[in-house]
Amino acid sequence: MKKLILSLLIAGACTVPSVARAESNAYVSLSGGVGLLNNSTVDGNDDAIRYDTGYLINGAIGLKNEAVRLEAEVGYHRNRVDSSDYSVVRGAHVSMWSYMANGYYDIDMDNVGLSPYIMAGLGAAHATIREGNWGSPSSATEFAWQVGAGLGIKTADNVMVDIGYRYLSPSDATFDGAKVSLASSNFIVGIRYSF
Repeated sequence: MKKLILSLLIAGACTVPSVARAESNAYVSLSGGVGLLNNSTVDGNDDAIRYDTGYLINGAIGLKNEAVRLEAEVGYHRNRVDSSDYSVVRGAHVSMWSYMANGYYDIDMDNVGLSPYIMAGLGAAHATIREGNWGSPSSATEFAWQVGAGLGIKTADNVMVDIGYRYLSPSDATFDGAKVSLASSNFIVGIRYSF
């Protein structure tokens, strides 16, 4: 997995100069979906915190040149705590802001209006654990990476509908002295508009 991520990032970095020189199309995108936050390992204790299915919203601006897309993305993720090995107040939840630089490789199939893609990204995630609506929050900002794949469906000259999967993995965050894992599997649907 690490070799695949590294290969995608190197390929994306090598194409930056050519994308900058070539004629590129700017785009904006908005997506949302279901976030399945993995059970958290806390200080080596596997599955110590378990979560309900959550939701996420992503917004991005980017450039597309032929098969390559580069974008800056901001996302918001939220999952309620289902159960825990620790004392947890009802309504406890984890929320996370992600700030990612993503690279995509599109396989354009113009004759059928479909465009499968693979992607990878690097950035940061700012996560907050809150004990109920009024509890004191604990926050941490960590390095994060993600990989994914999906399908773009052309619905108009400048509009694509994106359906995809992403695996987002921040580094273990430290909350009140405890190290907590916060990786998630995300299933998204969105709209991309090219100018």
